[in-house]
Amino acid sequence: MENKSRLKAIIDTAIDGIITIDTRGIVETMNPAAAKIFGYEAEEVIGHNISMLMPEPDRSRHDQYLANYLRTGEAQIIGKGREVLGKKKDGTVFPFLLSISEVELPDKLIFTGIVHDITELKKTEAALRESENKINSIIQAAVDGIITINNRGIMEMINPSAARLFDYDAEELLGKSINMLMPGPDSSRHDGYIRHYEETGEKRIIGIGREVTGMRKDGSVFPFYLSISEVQLSDRKVYTGFVHDITKQKLDEERLRRYAAELERSNRELQDFAYVSSHDLQEPLRKIQAFGDRLLTKEYDNLSEQGKDYVDRMLNAASRMQNLINDLLGFSRVTAKSKPFVKVKLDDILSEVISDLEVTVEQTGAEIIRSPLPEIEAEPTQIRQLFQNLLSNAMKFRKPDESPIINIYAKNLQRRAHLTATPGDEVTEIYIEDNGIGFDEKYLDRIFNIFQRLEGQKYAGSGIGLAVCRKIAIRHGGDITASSQPGVGTRFIITLALKHPQE
Repeated sequence: MENKSRLKAIIDTAIDGIITIDTRGIVETMNPAAAKIFGYEAEEVIGHNISMLMPEPDRSRHDQYLANYLRTGEAQIIGKGREVLGKKKDGTVFPFLLSISEVELPDKLIFTGIVHDITELKKTEAALRESENKINSIIQAAVDGIITINNRGIMEMINPSAARLFDYDAEELLGKSINMLMPGPDSSRHDGYIRHYEETGEKRIIGIGREVTGMRKDGSVFPFYLSISEVQLSDRKVYTGFVHDITKQKLDEERLRRYAAELERSNRELQDFAYVSSHDLQEPLRKIQAFGDRLLTKEYDNLSEQGKDYVDRMLNAASRMQNLINDLLGFSRVTAKSKPFVKVKLDDILSEVISDLEVTVEQTGAEIIRSPLPEIEAEPTQIRQLFQNLLSNAMKFRKPDESPIINIYAKNLQRRAHLTATPGDEVTEIYIEDNGIGFDEKYLDRIFNIFQRLEGQKYAGSGIGLAVCRKIAIRHGGDITASSQPGVGTRFIITLALKHPQE
């Protein structure tokens, strides 16, 4: 009696469902777990045919199957177990594992079924399959090549992009050594590298990534960036390589290198031309000026009015030519980087420039308002030239009936993404604002180009000053721009790096 009670307790508390039926398929017992799985009370099932717990077509076939087993002894599930479908009270169909055992009692034969609900397991498997399908789809559709090898270097997976990259069909590569995709000497060294890594753990590329060379089916070689990850599976280790073709990038880099070299050569030629021109033109220009001065001082009174006009215009042209040559020579010297950067106080340089422009300041009645400027690393002579050009312009391009008011101040800030000339992490912005004639901002790109002048011959100048300012600003890790409105004034914004690496 005690054993019977113990057995009943075990059955009633079992997690899996336990159901017994007789040889006619009538349910004799059903433990709580089974009742819960099928959504019934045990009393609703006991005494009824087990087929009520089955969806079609199993429901209609069950009695025939049981009769066939009793007649022939041929078992399709008894003593074996398999995955089947059950039907809950609400009509829901679900999967479960069913194992059936045959029990011969003293007076009759019964069958005991163990029911293990695998609904959640099936959901997990479906989710896993969906995840695997997604991953596989991503791998198959990836633009970059993806190759998986084992610890002997044998390719186990290669996606279409990798196959196309190396000009093979995937079937030609699977099961082959990865060495076949490498030119010498990498081809012969690869197996030794894998052994060395597995023995020592010393990484040369795994988890690091680097630029390497691959070999196509036709023997041609090409550059690509290779990153390799190590994956520990349950029973072994595999390596996955991600292949990014950089052929176009390398061609672009080579074109850029050639362009930069050509640009540097052109700049040198321009500097040489400017230097030679400025010197070679000096001698004939001096003679023109010298003979013009003699005509002016010795023969001027003997000349006709037209002759006097010719002499005046010749000397004015020679003077403009002299200024143009000097400006052109100054423009070429900015790029030459003849002097190293040193720490300079912009306030001190600005004070010196204002002092140099004292006569112009007095003549124009200019008011200069200034706030403290920072200390930066710079070439003092070029910064002086920068300030002098901008302050001179502010006083030159003034309104006829209004004295110039020039406001100078600075802001320090982190380097912004659009600044490409680069050495420091922080820059300063110098603002120089005036109340002059201004200009239409549609001409903004033009004003910093060499020989560009918006005001024609109304104001003297060569059109080189702002181009020099831009070259100076770029050389100092920044740039220059402006905002303006006609008749309102102009604000120049000069960006300069606070620090520079050694040149």
